[in-house]
Formats: sequence, structure tokens, C-alpha cells
Amino acid sequence: MQSLMSVENLSVEIPVGAGLLKPVRGVSFSIEKGETLCIVGESGCGKSLTSLALMRILPKVARLSADKMEFSGTDLKPLSERKMSALRGNKISMIFQDPMTSLNPSFTIGNQLMEGIIRHQGVSRKEARDRAVFLLEKVGITAAASRLAQFPHQLSGGLRQRVMIAMTLMCSPDLIIADEPTTALDVTIQAKILGLLKELQAEFGMALIFITHDLGVVARIADKIAVMYAGAFVETGSAEQIFNAPMHPYTKGLLSCIPVPGKTERGSRLGSIPGVVPSLINGVSGCGFRSRCPVATEECAIEPDLENVEADHQLRCVHSAEYLKKMTWETAE
Repeated sequence: MQSLMSVENLSVEIPVGAGLLKPVRGVSFSIEKGETLCIVGESGCGKSLTSLALMRILPKVARLSADKMEFSGTDLKPLSERKMSALRGNKISMIFQDPMTSLNPSFTIGNQLMEGIIRHQGVSRKEARDRAVFLLEKVGITAAASRLAQFPHQLSGGLRQRVMIAMTLMCSPDLIIADEPTTALDVTIQAKILGLLKELQAEFGMALIFITHDLGVVARIADKIAVMYAGAFVETGSAEQIFNAPMHPYTKGLLSCIPVPGKTERGSRLGSIPGVVPSLINGVSGCGFRSRCPVATEECAIEPDLENVEADHQLRCVHSAEYLKKMTWETAE
């Protein structure tokens, strides 16, 4: 079966005053129709720049390279800006992190919802308006028709995020990239938005790339997970593999930082990962995690490749899978 999107060895480089910043290094993945791939990691590890690279909306000074970057059989690398623009918002849509800055404060909700489908699919304004009202109702916004005349500042954060979701659905895209869409919302609204995304995904058959640092969110929606650190994937696998049988020390460190219902005792101390993410200017020497890793050795001075250790489970670490299966963050400390 052909993947909906397939990426191999995706890298991004940005010239800065101190040298060459390499925030995305050799990222590879594939996603099928209807699947949810979650990319997780700390702030600054390259998640958002990866999403911008997929949409080809990087800063002008950034340089993108990839061995393969295909969407629905189309090679995205050589596409002109005009052809890429025809895909954005039409076949590939994106939910940005902050709906207040993503929605234009000078235009009504209706204008912003209708613009894309009129441009990409050439429908009439009445058809576009009917579609906008339908999708606003679908995402749980009451009095949908009257909302079209409102401006973004007249809506709450939760409603603005629902408008953003409706906007991404206007052209019935095959793939949605969601860059931390629930970060600025309270937990009650967050849960509703996550449930809504899953319902819409099941109804419309879309693939979803969900970018977050919240493993609680990941546990609810992921089919596949890619753990990202210092611009590179350090472990990838199914949600079951990552949560039930994590291998990379960084993955285990992240999981030790969150409470587990029924296992974590009330008042007990949660885990933490000491140190900071290394500078990505002029690249990373060896394993990027070795300065924070409790089981680092001299061998970690050379960065290993991302290799298969089990079916659909990949790992970037010099230690053997057998050793890492037994290692726990607590005992290693």
C-alpha cells in the first residue's frame, strides 16, 4: 500500500550569526490514510520546524533538503510555489499553535473560512457559506450562521481553536498537520478538542500529524509515535510499543516525568531529566542526549543511525535493545 505521505532524510538548515543552525536532522517517517502520527519532544527540539518544512512555509533564509518528500504520489521537492500553494489548505491543511495570531483580526470569521474553498475549488459564495456553517456546527459551535459576521477577538480561545479546525476541513483535506493545537487551552476544552479531532478524523478519513510535548494527549490519540530530540528522531514505533515497551533513555525519561493512574502514589516525586538540550548550531557531535543520559558511555561520542529493533520499532542508541529494555530511569540514576 502506498503511503499518503512519505519522508526520508528531511533536514533544515538556517544560517545564523554564530554559524549554521541545524534544527531538523535526517527525519524520516510515513503515514497512511486515517492514521495519527504524534511527534513528541521538549520545546526547541525541532517539532514545529518539521511541520513547517512539510508545508514548505519555512523562513526564506532556511534551506530544506530531503532524499524523499512525497504526498499522495507527488514529489513535493521540485514543486513550484504556485503548485505547492494549490496543495496547501486544499489537500494538506495545518492547525497552528495559537489561533489568535493565526486568524486575521481584520477579517470576519466567515471571510476567512470561505476564502480557501473559493480559491481552491471555485465554488460560489453561497456554497462556501453553507459549507462554513455546516462545519462550524460540526465542530460544536452554536448559532453558527451568526458567527460568520464576527471577528476573532469576539470569540473565546476554545471557539477560535474550533474555527481553526473548521477552516482546515473546508476543502476536505487528506492530511491535517496540527502543531500543538491544544497547548493554550484549559484541560476541559482540551479534552473536547481532542475528542472532536478523533471524531472528525474517523468521519472524513483524514490522516493526522499531531505535534505536542504532552504525553497525556499522545496517549489518547496516537497510532504511531516519533520521539524527537535535538532535531532528530531517537525512537519511533506504535503507541503500544512506545508506552508499554520504551527503549531509548530519553523516551523513558519523558515517561518518568508523568504520573500514571493507579501506579504513581499521591505526593510521590515525579522523575526529571537534568541538563539542557545541546546547541544545534553547526550540528551535534555524537549522540545529542549523551550529556543528560544516565547510561552514556564513550561509544556515545559517535551518533548511531535510527535502526529497526522490532517490527515497526526503531531506535537511535549504541546500547543493545536487550540492555535498554531492562534499564529504567530510576535505577540508572
